[in-house]
Amino acid sequence: MQQREASDAVIAANEALSATLPFDDDADFAAADRGFIGTLDDPVIRDDRGAVVWDASSYDFVDGDAPDSVNPSLWRQSKLVAKHGLYEVVPGIYQVRGLDLSVMSFIEGDTGVIVVDPLISKETAVAALGLYRAHRGERPIVAVIHTHSHIDHFGGVLGIVTQDQVDSGAVQIVAPEGFVEHAVAENVYAGTAMGRRAGYMYGAVLARGPKGQVGAGLGQTTSVGEATMIVPTLHIRETGETHAIDGVEIEFQMAPGTEAPSEMHFHLPGYRALCMAENATHNLHNLLTLRGALVRDPHVWSQYLTEAIERYGERTDVVFASHHWPTWGADEVRRFLAIQRDLYAYLHDQTLRMLNQGLTGSEIAEVIQLPPALERTWSTHGYYGSVSHNVKAIYQRYMGWFDGNPARLWPHPPQALAQRYVDAMGGLDRVVELAQAAFDAGDFRWAATLLDHAVFTDDAHEAARALYADTLEQLAYGSENGTWRNFFLSGATELRDGNFGTPTTANAPAILAQLTPEQLFDAVAIRVDGPRAWDLDLAFDLTLTDLGRSFHLTLRNGVLVYVEREPATDAALHLVLDKPRLLRLAGGDVSSDGVEVTGDLEVLKQLIGVLDEGDPDFDIVVP
Repeated sequence: MQQREASDAVIAANEALSATLPFDDDADFAAADRGFIGTLDDPVIRDDRGAVVWDASSYDFVDGDAPDSVNPSLWRQSKLVAKHGLYEVVPGIYQVRGLDLSVMSFIEGDTGVIVVDPLISKETAVAALGLYRAHRGERPIVAVIHTHSHIDHFGGVLGIVTQDQVDSGAVQIVAPEGFVEHAVAENVYAGTAMGRRAGYMYGAVLARGPKGQVGAGLGQTTSVGEATMIVPTLHIRETGETHAIDGVEIEFQMAPGTEAPSEMHFHLPGYRALCMAENATHNLHNLLTLRGALVRDPHVWSQYLTEAIERYGERTDVVFASHHWPTWGADEVRRFLAIQRDLYAYLHDQTLRMLNQGLTGSEIAEVIQLPPALERTWSTHGYYGSVSHNVKAIYQRYMGWFDGNPARLWPHPPQALAQRYVDAMGGLDRVVELAQAAFDAGDFRWAATLLDHAVFTDDAHEAARALYADTLEQLAYGSENGTWRNFFLSGATELRDGNFGTPTTANAPAILAQLTPEQLFDAVAIRVDGPRAWDLDLAFDLTLTDLGRSFHLTLRNGVLVYVEREPATDAALHLVLDKPRLLRLAGGDVSSDGVEVTGDLEVLKQLIGVLDEGDPDFDIVVP
């Protein structure tokens, strides 16, 4: 099935939007170009096998006026974010932008360089470091700072430093308290489902082009190379904590529970520069990502921004972050941070005001309006996190999934509900007929709702699938939010071409290796197929030789429980092994060397026999 042109309704809506926004304001373009030094001769980055993990040139088409098939505001943002190369923030601070979803920064010290947030993949981190050194010289890395616990801020670390360098003390790894726990948990516990949905969110398999993926607002997309991790050697625990690294004084500000559960900002007095991690970027961020995550707290987010203004505003001439371009000038820095603060505070406070008047999350999302001063500011626009889904996230944070209407307390699940709706409307063909009328009238939201029911009743109905794909495509063409556009287009792609699976995975071996024993046991526990395990009553002991720790594990009532204690002399099974072998054991390897077994190995085999694997190819847009 071929892609369609933008409909008259979408073209009209995009033109109307253009008339309301200050497109003659080009200050962001001047800022995004400021300090440009150079870029890669070949912007295609490959792994050791020659596979492409990043291609900055694939966005060369994002130029000139917006085509009919792209929201003009999103097109403007993509033009800014698609810029790539090495940039000087101020003499001594540099950034490589446009070589991954995130930005990699370099702070020059007395003898070497401090790297901030080394991207997602080893390969892109290697390329970014090479670009920096090509223009600034072979300065050794003396420290790596991870501002927070999301993979685009630590995944490339083993591309630029080695574990031996860290173990020897030659390189420090600096991160906020709780970094490892949250980094591992997010990428493992719900990693399969998040990875599948992330493929939709970032448009990983979509063709680049005016009718395809044009960016994700926060960055263009995610690289697909090897993700890695090194355990920090210095954990930051308190606001005001100050460390001197290679002659550079750094004052840290804790900001947990904001964009990430473990996050921090830092101030560089010698450079009069402030790094805001991911809490003040040139768009509205997510309070709940479309891939899934814990709901973030906009109230404390805004409070940490206020604290940053109060602590550092008078001492700062430039603010930079790990996405987008910096902001220069003391007055402009304070204005930028204040607007970002007001944005999150306004969404929080107004959502609470209206939910206390009885409105539901979806109702609030339809009526809330940003103040004119915020609406006219480009950095508040929802290119990555929309007002609509952020308001619903705030409602969810305080009120949960249930909106209080008893009719919605126990609805049928989607497939059963779809069949009943289709029957009530007169059958599949009638539903498609109604959807076509809605499509022709430009009511794509209603058409999508109707066709969702149609496809969940019969996913082989060709007319329903074709019209549903066309409908999602039109919703994409009008979306200001990059991740919404990617979701709509990914759904259309799967309706036309079939399930594309999970293009990238975050639970890479180097990340799994950082699991604590407790996290590993938790990861196994959530794989137990409860009904299959109801009648099992298992118990065994396990000793980890490299950690000097022993655990007693039981499986009863479909629940895996672990307790740290010394092994019993009469245990039905006692396993002695190291943690790397335990990782392989959890993956189902019971036969290779490296395990000392005392007792009945059948106990372990029974446990492994009731473990389920996640499905990275589960369906989303069809039942």
